Amino acid sequence: QVQLVESGGGLVQAGGSLRLSCRASGRTFSSYAMAWFRQANGKEREFVATISASGGDTIYADSVKGRFTISRDNAKNTVYLQMNSLKPEDTAVYYCNRRTRPQWTWGQGTQVTVSS
Repeated sequence: QVQLVESGGGLVQAGGSLRLSCRASGRTFSSYAMAWFRQANGKEREFVATISASGGDTIYADSVKGRFTISRDNAKNTVYLQMNSLKPEDTAVYYCNRRTRPQWTWGQGTQVTVSS
């Protein structure tokens, strides 16, 4: 069973930056498109960004386009999310997982809090 461990969250002022990491155990990471999702308090989990298995293609939610960058290092079984120009509305717990179902068991996520 693949395990996902997210890290890199924290408290940052509006306009600041953070870089999230998500490491996956197991040998199949490089075969799958990966994605970042987020869930704010009282809201449903939403899609943030996705990257193809090779890393050549990316897609972003309109709300983060131009501010966030997703990347991956298949040798390290890790996917990253560089977040710039952060806004208070970006506050949420961020998770990574396969882009499509069946998804792996969700990790604990990493909290991102953006103060105004």
